[in-house]
Amino acid sequence: MAYVIGNDCISCGTCEGGCPVSAISAGDDKYVIDADTCISCGACAASCPVSAISEG
Repeated sequence: MAYVIGNDCISCGTCEGGCPVSAISAGDDKYVIDADTCISCGACAASCPVSAISEG
């Protein structure tokens, strides 16, 4: 199951750089994860400084 970024996202971009498959991009008000590209590795969740990313 793909990971999702919640409303606690502070748009720091740390998760985007840590994604090995480039599934994360800047959205309008927070970063978003492309569910079709996400490989559910958890690297983004581990790198998020505010724990805004969880398995969706």
